[in-house]
Amino acid sequence: MIPTAATSDPPEVTRLRGRGTPLRERFFRLGLRASLAVGVLFLVGLLTYVVVEGWPRLNSKLWTNFPDVIDPSNAGAQSAITGTVWVVSCTALYCLPTGVLTAIYLEEYADRDRWWNRAIEINIQNLAAVPSIVYGILGLGVISRGLGFGQTVLTASLTLSLLVLPIVIISSREAIRAVPQSVRQASLSLGATQWQTVRRQVLPAAVPGMATGSILALSRAIGEAAPLLLLGGLTFITFNPTGVQSQFTVLPIQIFNWISQSRAEFTALASAAIVVLLVILLVMNSLAIWLRNHFTHRW
Repeated sequence: MIPTAATSDPPEVTRLRGRGTPLRERFFRLGLRASLAVGVLFLVGLLTYVVVEGWPRLNSKLWTNFPDVIDPSNAGAQSAITGTVWVVSCTALYCLPTGVLTAIYLEEYADRDRWWNRAIEINIQNLAAVPSIVYGILGLGVISRGLGFGQTVLTASLTLSLLVLPIVIISSREAIRAVPQSVRQASLSLGATQWQTVRRQVLPAAVPGMATGSILALSRAIGEAAPLLLLGGLTFITFNPTGVQSQFTVLPIQIFNWISQSRAEFTALASAAIVVLLVILLVMNSLAIWLRNHFTHRW
């Protein structure tokens, strides 16, 4: 007798099975949908409020003018936007190579039977859950005062690098771990060295996951205000940074400064700056999704 291919159940059978779903499972699904609906409604409401509140100030003055405490109608956030670009760019320059190389070592070269490798892994996992204000204290005591870098772009970027470094390492390790062992074995069997295998086979296949995790880590860094306030980030600055030794401000600090003012005009400015920050985050997250979809390998 020739076996026939398995077919899906008719719609009537599927409906009958749905009727027999336990009551607890129905309540569980209902709770999940209710939780999702509450989160989405709050998010939509918050975004709607911010856009409506900041719409009158979403014009070219916002990114071409400097802050002004006397005339809010001419105030802008050029120094904060430029400072954000400086700080995030330097943060990426410092933390991404370090995080990727650390992930390569832990996944491809480290001997897990060694106690120091296990200690490194445990510390990385613990550091990912440390509050950002603790990194601000560390940056103030060690980087700003201990190393003498002062309240500069370099201090802020190094502090934020320490903040997001565990996330970059963990996401890069997961991306490297997702590459099948058969790829490594095939490369080694053809005479390639371990470094050649990592460089030419493992890393290209792990790029989507590593890029996605890195951009999401930088998305967290771009929204941090507490550690930078502790480091002495200026709340009012009328010049753009010119280097890593320049003083700075960033969008979260500028938003904090405007929202603390008593005049209603500054509230509209803060809402407009929030929209700009959300647009930057949306662009970064969209880039992460594109990189993941474009470079993903099907094994």
